Amino acid sequence: MARQARVKSATGIYHVMLKGLDGRNIFLDDADRSIFMEKLNKAREIGGFELYAYCLMDNHVHLLIKEGEELGTSIKRMTVGYVQLHNNKYGRTGHLFQNRFNSEAVEDDLYLMTVVRYIHCNPIKAGIASCLEEYPWSSYHQIRLAYHGKATALDSGIVKDYFPTEADFIRFSEEENQDECLDIRSKMRWTDERLTDLVNHNPEYRNLGELSVDKRNQLIRQIHQETGGSIRQLSRVLGLGKMMVERALK
Repeated sequence: MARQARVKSATGIYHVMLKGLDGRNIFLDDADRSIFMEKLNKAREIGGFELYAYCLMDNHVHLLIKEGEELGTSIKRMTVGYVQLHNNKYGRTGHLFQNRFNSEAVEDDLYLMTVVRYIHCNPIKAGIASCLEEYPWSSYHQIRLAYHGKATALDSGIVKDYFPTEADFIRFSEEENQDECLDIRSKMRWTDERLTDLVNHNPEYRNLGELSVDKRNQLIRQIHQETGGSIRQLSRVLGLGKMMVERALK
């Protein structure tokens, strides 16, 4: 079966997750994490992408970036060199990361901030930290430093524009939430019935065939981002031609 095309973001912003092959750890100590951050910052310098948030866990990495060069090229820049050094250090060969990274398009400011919070809360949800301040390998500390005029390796302006004060950012970050981003959502399979119910309860999603091409494509991408439905399923439920859905998701 052919791979489903990656959803293009109208904003150029993506939540990316890199996973270890077969769930294996990609970081065995803090020195490994430091090396990966060096590779990440070098890729950012060369590729011209913006980095809004990150979190390095044992067997996966979360990144929130705005594309500069093509997304896959930037990911390759940061991973190839790291894998070579990792393999040399631990006397191993072969792949370390899953061949295909996971990503989701981030199309609006509110969801962008939700992804920032989700990324920073990963260590808490995994039970390896009891609060955000405890975990040193996320961008939470970097964003807080930016509120004090400190130079960081982040493009923190977008967060500071959304939350005028550090207290606002902390309050949002610590709110109890049920955030479900990328890796959780990808595990949920939407049935035709559930997707149909979503469409029927949102007037904006009705009569897509009568809308302008740009508006229809925007809504198709929005539904796909929310549900992860395949091109075939979206075509079936939305009553649109398969090619029409496919073109919207290119």
